[in-house]
Amino acid sequence: MDERPFTVATRPAAFAELQTFLPRAGARYASRRNFDLGPGDRRNVSRLSGYIRHRLIGEAEVLEAVLQQHGEDGASRFIEELFWRGYFKGWLEHHPTVWTDYRATLRGLVDTLETKVDLRDRYEVAVNGATGIDCFDAWAAELVTTGYLHNHARMCFASIWIYTLGLPWQLGADFFYRNLVDGDPASNTLSWRWVCGLHTKGKTYLARAATIAACTGGRFDPGGRLAHEAPPLKEAQIHSLRALPEPEVIPAGARFGLLVTEEDCAPETLVRDCSPVAVMGGVTAGSRSPLPVGLPAWEFAIEAVADGTERAARHFGVPAQSVRSGDWDDALVAWARSGELDAVVTAYAPVGPVAERLASARRALADHGVALVQLRRAWDSCIWPHATGGYFRMKSRIPDLLRELGLALPEPGSQRAAG
Repeated sequence: MDERPFTVATRPAAFAELQTFLPRAGARYASRRNFDLGPGDRRNVSRLSGYIRHRLIGEAEVLEAVLQQHGEDGASRFIEELFWRGYFKGWLEHHPTVWTDYRATLRGLVDTLETKVDLRDRYEVAVNGATGIDCFDAWAAELVTTGYLHNHARMCFASIWIYTLGLPWQLGADFFYRNLVDGDPASNTLSWRWVCGLHTKGKTYLARAATIAACTGGRFDPGGRLAHEAPPLKEAQIHSLRALPEPEVIPAGARFGLLVTEEDCAPETLVRDCSPVAVMGGVTAGSRSPLPVGLPAWEFAIEAVADGTERAARHFGVPAQSVRSGDWDDALVAWARSGELDAVVTAYAPVGPVAERLASARRALADHGVALVQLRRAWDSCIWPHATGGYFRMKSRIPDLLRELGLALPEPGSQRAAG
């Protein structure tokens, strides 16, 4: 079996993976999902996270197929995992200073690695998988090589990084984010904060040798090498709640170009009632970190955007081009002016590097009389308003949210079922 779970970054590949997973999405997933069987065997998980992260396939598309096969009760564990992803994105939208504070602290820590020999040495031992802790070292190598780690391994890795190795959580979150093919600003940052007690205040995760041995089928046994306690970290900054921005719409009659980014690579399902005159693909994967981005993550992002751009061009019958430079502003302005565009339309980018790039582009385009319009998916507009507190408050609303999204199956014997 291929040890790299995401090898083809296309929408057809995403649907093919979904079809492979569907029979296992119910009770089998619920009972086996927490086992890390190794990079050669990922049959107990969906292998969809890289595709969903880049929206080569949408959460609603996945849920519709899973619900049809297993129903809401039968696939409850998998449904909850999808809503966790939506919750994290929404929560970070409501608390964007968590991201900006993380990025600022990370830049300072990267500079510190150049001057503090002790920190640099301990950091390099960790990222090079040379700690002598068998599971941690194997996971570090797997992450860099494949661009993936099992979710349970991610939690254990983060706990060991913080509590056993005593390294700053921000450097660990960056190591994940720049290497994970499914690296997502919200899920990654907030998961690391959850492990160290910053997301749910005071609640931490302690990696235990016995649990690791059990969940890896005995592949690893770190014995007495791990920390025995996980005191919560603290921060001085208060991250205030921000209201969500109002949804945007394409101005009536506007001549517009469609921009495809790594946040959403299914643009033909985003714009339905009108058509762009041109398509452009823009990649920002290199902006994930001040340090080099891993090859699997970089290649997947490039291929996903290329697939989305080419597919959109075929679908709408318009020309396409791409931009990969660090600065999109000049390229987007030149594209807009050459195409005599009134607007550049793209999928809404949640808090993260793409959103930062679009904020700059919005100002540059406005200087030339061109609007930037970000269209928000129904999935995000439905879930994000409920992601202001803890996840489990939102979890209780999942049945209502499924109905709001039009995904809930009809009750047996109902008129819709009969019809």
